[in-house]
Amino acid sequence: MPAKKATSTKKKTTKKTAKTAETFQVKGEELIGKVKALIKEGNVRKITILDKDKNTILSLPLTAGVVGVVLAPVLAAVGAVAALISDCTIKVERD
Repeated sequence: MPAKKATSTKKKTTKKTAKTAETFQVKGEELIGKVKALIKEGNVRKITILDKDKNTILSLPLTAGVVGVVLAPVLAAVGAVAALISDCTIKVERD
């Protein structure tokens, strides 16, 4: 008699979280200050910077533990973008 194969069933549970999105219209010189303020809030998951034609310039995924030294390169990139554009939109995804 052949041996029976062991079978296992795995239930995949997914936790759905309610995500909200907001947009802010800012000038280039206000961009760094607004991004810093959003990061300090702590519940931001992703920041996307769009130009006035709604083309994505920079997309920054953020994690809950982003602090200090990790923020320096992110803010440097945001500063470079701010120097290049005059009007932009910040799209923020939150938990």
